[in-house]
Amino acid sequence: MKRRRFAVELENTDEPIVNLTPLIDVVFVVLISFMLIAPMLEMESIDLATAGVEKKKDLTSSAPLSILVKEDNTIWMEGKKYSLSELEKWLLVQKKKHPGKNPQVLHDKKASFGTYQSVKNTLEKCGFDQMDLILKPG
Repeated sequence: MKRRRFAVELENTDEPIVNLTPLIDVVFVVLISFMLIAPMLEMESIDLATAGVEKKKDLTSSAPLSILVKEDNTIWMEGKKYSLSELEKWLLVQKKKHPGKNPQVLHDKKASFGTYQSVKNTLEKCGFDQMDLILKPG
């Protein structure tokens, strides 16, 4: 008889089961909301600091200004090498000619981040609101 009582006591001492269904439901709702919101996000351009004065955009010009930062941290535009001061002068002229253009910055992955930041600061100083950052996979 003792053995029987002992076996019955072991059966009744089960641990309570944790219900994971509400947790899984919440995870699926969050996942679905991210899937719905992600395509609506605009990630093609970077907003720069405001220049203080709003300027009208020239809708007739759609060709971008291309600024290439090479591996050795040199800045190239239209096949010519520029320093930061020359870049600023050139950008001021281009901003007056084509105020609606957004410059494109093609930054080599081996170039330093400081060069990118200097180009970005120069664009802000010249009055550009946005720039397009072109990334190449690899």
